[in-house]
Amino acid sequence: MTQVCLVGDPEVTLDYELLSRETAREALSTYDISEPFWNSLAVDTVSLGAAVALCNDLNWYLVRFVDEVLIKEPSVSETEWLSRDLAREVRDGDVRPEETDQRLKVFGLEDGKLVEPMYVVRNQGEVPAYDLRDVDETVVVRVSESEFGG
Repeated sequence: MTQVCLVGDPEVTLDYELLSRETAREALSTYDISEPFWNSLAVDTVSLGAAVALCNDLNWYLVRFVDEVLIKEPSVSETEWLSRDLAREVRDGDVRPEETDQRLKVFGLEDGKLVEPMYVVRNQGEVPAYDLRDVDETVVVRVSESEFGG
C-alpha cells in the first residue's frame, strides 16, 4: 500500500477544508482517513500511480490548503517519504527508485507537528543529524533535484 499524507497550511483546518467540499469529499470517500501528524490527512492507496492520481484529482485543494504532500511507497522506502514531485518522477520512470535517496528534506517532529525543514544530502548512507532545534524525532522526505536546488 502506498500512503498519501497531506499536511495542511497552519492557517487552515485541513480535514474541514477537504471534507466540507463535495468534490474532495467524494475523491476521499473510498479511503480510511488517518492523521499521522498535526493538521494532516492520510490515506492508503493501492499503488504509487494511484497515489499520484489522487493528488492530481485533489490538486485544486492542494494548492489552496496544503503545505506538504508526502507519499510513502514501500517499494522505494519503508520509512522515508517522497515528495509529490519525486513520486511523480518515479511513477513516470524519469527517476529510478534507487536514485531517490540522496536529496532530503528533513522535518523535526515536535508534539506531533512537523517543524522547520532542513535540506540535506545523505552522507555515506546516513541522514545528517537534525540540528535546527531539539525535537522528539525527525521525518525524512526524499525530494526531486529541482525541489532541492530551488
